[in-house]
Amino acid sequence: MGDQVTLHETITDGITVTDEVHASHNYAERARRSLWLQMSRMGAYNEHNEVPIMVRGAGTRVYDANGTEYFDGLSGLFTNSLGHGRRDIAAAAAAQMEEMAFFPLWTYAHPKAIELAERLSSLAPGDLNRVFFTTGGGEANESAWKLARNYHKLRGDLDRYKVISRDVAYHGTTLGALTITSLEAYRTPFEPLVPGAVKVPALNFYRAEKHADDFQAFGVWQAHQIEEAILREGPDTIAAVFLEPVQNAGGCFVPPQSYWREVREICDRYGVLLVSDEVICAFGRIGAWFGGQKFDYVPDIITCAKGITAGYAPLGAMIVSDRIAEPFLHDDVSFLHGFTWSGHPVSCAVALKALEIIEDEGVIENVRANEGYFEAGLSTLKDIPIVGDVRGAGYFWGIELVKDQGTKDTWFGDDAERLLRGYVSPELFRRGLICRSDDRGDPVVQLAPPLISTRADIDFMVEVLREVFTGAAQLNI
Repeated sequence: MGDQVTLHETITDGITVTDEVHASHNYAERARRSLWLQMSRMGAYNEHNEVPIMVRGAGTRVYDANGTEYFDGLSGLFTNSLGHGRRDIAAAAAAQMEEMAFFPLWTYAHPKAIELAERLSSLAPGDLNRVFFTTGGGEANESAWKLARNYHKLRGDLDRYKVISRDVAYHGTTLGALTITSLEAYRTPFEPLVPGAVKVPALNFYRAEKHADDFQAFGVWQAHQIEEAILREGPDTIAAVFLEPVQNAGGCFVPPQSYWREVREICDRYGVLLVSDEVICAFGRIGAWFGGQKFDYVPDIITCAKGITAGYAPLGAMIVSDRIAEPFLHDDVSFLHGFTWSGHPVSCAVALKALEIIEDEGVIENVRANEGYFEAGLSTLKDIPIVGDVRGAGYFWGIELVKDQGTKDTWFGDDAERLLRGYVSPELFRRGLICRSDDRGDPVVQLAPPLISTRADIDFMVEVLREVFTGAAQLNI
């Protein structure tokens, strides 16, 4: 799709001249000495287990320093939605750099931020018409909690400071966002965190303890867990509820339609703001611009990032309803919060071009057209004994692995480590598929390919997964 960088002119025997140069630079050793890898076990890398060095990308593929090709089955990190090597996006960035590289949004404005705010407002559901820019998703969620607290204070609700989120959910790593995050391994090293975190069960229908035979009734029950938490804590203490349209951590938990309707009514009943964390889900990942259009709800705030620029520049945003913005539009009131790089002109120019491509090239329509094909292909893997559940939406899928399909018995601790990090992850990578093996909940393999991926790409992913899962089923774990 679109103006992709082509590779066939430069590749010789599988390695380009550039690759040979990269390989000769010994980046793996230099990375081990100097680079602090994020969310990584740096001690695991040595002369026998090198840091993978990715040097270039084209379309849905990326290439390492040795010239080896990989299918980017996770879109970088749920981010490179339009694939790699788009000259048209690079040209938009270059043009903005030549015109004006940077100016802040503190007191001032610039055209690209204005145009992008208008564009996002036109795409968002309901009356979400005001846009506050950040540089990423964690910052957007941090900002949303601060905004919710500030909003309630301006209205005289001085005790509303708490936030409700789901178990296992991930919302970022800054201290406020980490408080909203529900992954203990991420939280414990940095405690004590910000006071006020309240947790409710994750939307895991596969392991439902109640209404396990009725998806819609399960959704209503799950929503009422939020209401019970509000009542237990005291409605006048709850500022906001943070929920993803499809929950990432734990493996692509999809809600029934009944869920969002109930959640919206509960939040309205108790004056609690509903924040839709769409850092992953927005801009086509689940087959719609935003989760509210997929599941028929209108939140008070949308937080987003990643796909907003298709990964070509860092940018995040809060899209805020008129009702929530209104108290900040009077007299000398200010939302005393911001970041130097928020709404960077180059990032905004890139985002405008990415949104244009998504619309002009029918990218969301591509996701919708292939969603059923993707699900059907992954579902064929259920004939492998360790494949328990396949769940997801659009181009965002998780496969939960189990010891026993009948009992849903799973792996924990060292056994999960041997399964995922000891076998599944390295075997997927060796076969040229980059995806995520995730043990933050029950063992799951996640796929989130670029939104331009074809059915042939889906077939490749399913084929590789079949080979690896079949091998894993034969392990004595």
